[in-house]
Amino acid sequence: MSIRTSGLHHVTAIGGDPQRNADFYLRTLGLRLVKTTVNFDDPGTYHLYYGDRSGKPGTLLTFFPWKDAPSGRHGTGQATTTSFSVPEDSIGWWKQHLEGAGVETSRVTNRDDEDVLSFRDPDGLQLSLVAHPQGDPRQPWDNGHVPAEHAVRGLHSVTLSVDREEATAGMLTEGLGLEFADQDRNRFRFSAGEGGPGALVDVLVTPDAPSGLVAAGTVHHVAWRAPDEPTQAAWREELVDRGVKVTSILDRQYFRSIYFREPGGTLLEVATDEPGFGIDEPLLELGRALKLPPWLEPDREQIQAMLPKLELPDENDLERA
Repeated sequence: MSIRTSGLHHVTAIGGDPQRNADFYLRTLGLRLVKTTVNFDDPGTYHLYYGDRSGKPGTLLTFFPWKDAPSGRHGTGQATTTSFSVPEDSIGWWKQHLEGAGVETSRVTNRDDEDVLSFRDPDGLQLSLVAHPQGDPRQPWDNGHVPAEHAVRGLHSVTLSVDREEATAGMLTEGLGLEFADQDRNRFRFSAGEGGPGALVDVLVTPDAPSGLVAAGTVHHVAWRAPDEPTQAAWREELVDRGVKVTSILDRQYFRSIYFREPGGTLLEVATDEPGFGIDEPLLELGRALKLPPWLEPDREQIQAMLPKLELPDENDLERA
């Protein structure tokens, strides 16, 4: 590939009750809700974006929450773990904090000189916090629930589960421009750009695992960064020339997107860094009001009537945090 991604843009998962989802990610994990909108393909469903102060690419975990969604199944052909980056000396604090909030956690393990704490969100989504020894210069969102010195810095990595690694590795290296970084038994790590937190993907080979089923508590897709629309368009052409089935470029209001599946089954996206979340509301007010794209605005009253009520804490408001 002549074009290479610089790292993760966002991860999108399926959730259950939207209020429970917001309470967990805002209060327990201390993230900021940077955009409250709807699934453009299913406007009766929220699309909630959590991230840092301004929702920079590489900090974002987003959800389509359906209150009565059935539970999914973790397995091959999907992203099975989403990992966040935290400061090196914070894992002990997080273990105590999560357990105090009633969240069951794993024992702390060390992998590739990184301390890892694993747990699940209320819908069963597999998450982990990773303390990287080289640190993470990204600034955290400080909302009072999680002290800034311990707060999440952004995405660290995602884990793709596959029954064999060769074809998936080929897509990561030849289709996205990642480089092989390391192998630990059945786990293969690839890095984008300069590597480090926010630019890593692990491919976990589990041939005896069941096939995954995408529903509540599972990842829907993993998005990688493109700097702008011209780069994305050129990237799409290269993928098509390689025989990859790629969607047309879709307007997601805050970025432009293309989608395709890697050979192992996981749905991937290439999303532009631009224009960002500030195009329809100021930084101080991100996430507090329902925002709709222009083509859905005429149906606002009907859409709002379909959506469940969502109460956000004052801490999500920059002026009150």
